[in-house]
This record gives sequence, structure tokens and C-alpha cells, in this order.
Amino acid sequence: MTISGQKYALITGAASGIGREYARQLAAKGYSPVLADRAEAVEAAAQEVAAEYGVEALPLRVDLAEPDAAGRIFAWTEERGIHIDVLVCNAGVLLFGELASASPQAVGRIISLHCTVTSQLCCLYAGQMQRRGCGGHILLMSSATAWTPYPTIAAYSATKAYLKTFGRALHDELADRDIRVTTVFPGAVDTPFYKLGDAWRRRFIRWGVMSTPQEVARRGLNALFRGRKRCIPGVFTKLCVWGSRLIPGWTVRAAFRSPFVQRRL
Repeated sequence: MTISGQKYALITGAASGIGREYARQLAAKGYSPVLADRAEAVEAAAQEVAAEYGVEALPLRVDLAEPDAAGRIFAWTEERGIHIDVLVCNAGVLLFGELASASPQAVGRIISLHCTVTSQLCCLYAGQMQRRGCGGHILLMSSATAWTPYPTIAAYSATKAYLKTFGRALHDELADRDIRVTTVFPGAVDTPFYKLGDAWRRRFIRWGVMSTPQEVARRGLNALFRGRKRCIPGVFTKLCVWGSRLIPGWTVRAAFRSPFVQRRL
């Protein structure tokens, strides 16, 4: 919140998908969203949100995997006198395939994006929230894969597991400061991550196997504003998370060796 009383929300990875939906739904609640993304489409996303909800929506083009990204974002908001009331760390990337075949640069980027920059943003903005003494909200986007180490997405699931532990600890650290921290663990979401035809997308959404960005954002924000520690959107995802605790390791290894998986590596 600024001196004028306007509330601001910062959303990373906001050019499309779930991040864009977070920006829209926060704007509908009266927040002015800062949309941070490296994609050029973030400019159009901000214009769309501003026009639809009649709020100030600010685009910020930044590569969120760069080591200095968090510091640059914080400096940008400080220079403009913007105090962030809601921080949504949503930016993410999927690295699929055997780790030994990946480039070290790609592995470094996913760790930086999911772990390093997210942690630094929380450090900077939680500190700002504490100094202001007005409370605040922080939402972290993890994944249902945080609960099980899946072959072919080793770096992805490991970094999401980091966010699970980080979010839980941060929730308890900041609870007495009236800063609410919620970690969201979605399953499959209808975003460009998944290369599916329209017919299969519709079927998976209808069957509950895949969620829409709108549903994930709505459930995530509901959990955040109610002060919940975590949110697992959808019945199917909840079943997968709880069921993963019962799956023996040999079944995961057998699935990895299957021709269906091997053809996609």
C-alpha cells in the first residue's frame, strides 16, 4: 500500500497462464497488479487487466532466472514508492528429460528461478512488510510433484519440494507478524506446459484430471486470504498427493522404464 492508500500485488510469471489469472483476480479484488515476466506479452497482459478492471496495472519485463532479478524488481518498486501487499511467486519452467542429457545452464536456470530468486523476493518483501507493520500476504506456487521424486523431471520436482519446505517454515516464521504465507500444490493445469490437442484438454478438465488456471488461482487466493498454510486444488490432485505416499519406489522406476516414457525422452 502506498501513501495514497492503493494496494499493490506483485505477480511473477504473469504474462500468461496461472500468473495472468492471479493478476486478473487480484485486480478484481481492488489490487493494482505489477506483472513481472520476461515475455513481451506482459505488456498486453497489463493493458488487458487495466482495461477490464479499471485499476493501475504495471508491466515489468525482467528475466526472473537471472541472479540479480529479485534485487532489480525490488529496486524498481522502491523507486516508484510502491509497497507490495501481496507477493505471488508464480514463475516456473518445466525441464523434462533425463538429467544427464540436460545442459548445466538449463539446470542452473530452473534452480535459480524456483529457489534462489523466489527466496530472495520473499526475503526482500517480507522484510518490507515487517518494517511497515501492516501485515501482508505471500503465495508460493509449488507443485503436486513436490511430494514424490519423479524421474524425467528430477530438477523440477526437487525445486518444488524446496518450495514446500520453504513455504512451511516461512508460514510459521511470519505468522506472529500478521504476514500470511500459503504454498499451492497444483497438479496438471491447462497451460502451454502441456502439448495437448483441444479435445484432450477438454476431456481432462471435464474428468478433473486437469485444472484450469482460473480454478487454481481462485483456490490459491482463497487459501491465502484465509491464512491457510497450503492449498492442493482439486480432488484428483489431492488423491494423487496422498496416494504418492503409499507408492513404493520400484513402481516409479518401472514406469520410467516403460516404452511409453522412453519414447518421449
